[in-house]
Amino acid sequence: MINYICNECDRTYPHDTLEFKCACGGLFNLEPFDLDFRKNSTDWSMFRYFGVLPLKGMDEVVTMGEGMTALVPYDSKHPNWLLKMDYMMPTLSFKDRGAAVLVTLAKRLGVKKVIQDSSGNAGTAIAAYAARAGIPCEIFVPGKTSPKKIQQIKAHGAKVVLIQGSREETAKAAYDAASDKDAFYASHVYNPYFYQGTKTFGYEVFEQLKDDLPESFILPVGNGTLVLGVYYALCELLDAHLIKQMSKIIAVQSEYCAPIHYAFHNESDPLSLKNNVTLAEGIAIAEPKREKQILEAIRSTGGDVILAPEHKIAAAKKELADRGFFVETTTAATFAGFFDYIVKHPEQENDRFVLPLCGAGLKSE
Repeated sequence: MINYICNECDRTYPHDTLEFKCACGGLFNLEPFDLDFRKNSTDWSMFRYFGVLPLKGMDEVVTMGEGMTALVPYDSKHPNWLLKMDYMMPTLSFKDRGAAVLVTLAKRLGVKKVIQDSSGNAGTAIAAYAARAGIPCEIFVPGKTSPKKIQQIKAHGAKVVLIQGSREETAKAAYDAASDKDAFYASHVYNPYFYQGTKTFGYEVFEQLKDDLPESFILPVGNGTLVLGVYYALCELLDAHLIKQMSKIIAVQSEYCAPIHYAFHNESDPLSLKNNVTLAEGIAIAEPKREKQILEAIRSTGGDVILAPEHKIAAAKKELADRGFFVETTTAATFAGFFDYIVKHPEQENDRFVLPLCGAGLKSE
């Protein structure tokens, strides 16, 4: 079985531990494990790539057919701007990728309850997959979370705990609740199994582009769930000599909450280092726990971190809707940042970009 390893002191923990961080305070990664790049050609979910996931067998998997989402051109004028339709998932967001793998682990361990904190999408995904696995679930969300996301979490039978405070205060409340040792902390921040699920995003793009990759991935970044997942996929494909170089990861943050941006550019801005009110609630993370790893991932690919202008988010949402794509505001923020980036870098307009539609518009007001 695959053990955890601390990303600070290299101490190992057994795979069945309910600890969710090292005694030194470091976060867990997974020990290296053997990868099998042969695809299961009869499976049309993300488990087509079962051989690169840290799981025992397909018979244990908790799945609802997630993954293998289409790549669709933005419009006829920009056929190289490819949109990955991850809002066409069972719970209408890309977080189903991580939830499927993490809840599979929870089921294997026979846990009695899962706890998670979320701004909405990850909580919905964990609630749905926990329901499918028959595991009681408790989700902590900020009080200002979209009512539609809260309703969706409740629909799966999960207990919703509203925290009248910031995203960081919500995380602390869930952290404290999970510390009673009777619960499994199904955190998309702390548990590296979640990132093993999101890395299938990168494998799918590689296959869909006929064993090729775009020049750049444009990805939202809050806690780094998708950035790290895509980075892991790129590293594994490179190590296997299936690609010659990695795509750039260009990460997008809200200008009102941008700690990764300011760390990347070695700047300081008190406004952007706080969790201020932004339409992009899904990436409004003032203190990302895996900041060092996120920065390493972006820098290793020769990427960048850019800002989504707050006043352009609503317009980006409408531009997408005018082309048939109804997205939630956090996804619209990704495009607001991308459109601004292209204006500043017109020489890249004809490059091939992949951008995720992370969540459906039905989830936000």
